Amino acid sequence: MDKRIILLKNIEVFVFDFDGVLTNNQVHIGQDGQELVSCSRSDGLAFDVFRKLKKPALILSTEKNLVVAARSKKLKIPCIQGVNDKVEAIKNYAINGKYNLEKILFVGNDLNDFKAMKICGYSVCPSDSHYKIKQIADIVLESKGGEGVVRELVENILEIDLLEVLYN
Repeated sequence: MDKRIILLKNIEVFVFDFDGVLTNNQVHIGQDGQELVSCSRSDGLAFDVFRKLKKPALILSTEKNLVVAARSKKLKIPCIQGVNDKVEAIKNYAINGKYNLEKILFVGNDLNDFKAMKICGYSVCPSDSHYKIKQIADIVLESKGGEGVVRELVENILEIDLLEVLYN
């Protein structure tokens, strides 16, 4: 359900929550306590597009976990984790990067993303987000968390042709 048109030219930076956005919001814990999550590989090409178009992207997570850092490293995007106050973190990130809050697109899925989504100019959420998040999001995607959220944002919402951008 699209509530607003989002144009790439109006976005300075993309900020993504981790759990429930880049993952399916589930965690598997081994006997040794190591956590494993499921992510969509299809999101990788979407992050390649951001790099190619010189649009910064960031993972912002309340979790402080090696899996967040590992996925961030694999995607070649920075992450800020262990954040208690996402609003303060986004404001600091905007100040340090000289970004306009009105030109930040935030993708979140749960109540701890609510206030951060409200201060950013654009907000998007997966289809399986908390109902209060869906109410405030500019766009509710068809994808569930961990099932290609970033890819859908790039291809279907921003209408970017991955073939054209990445392979021409």
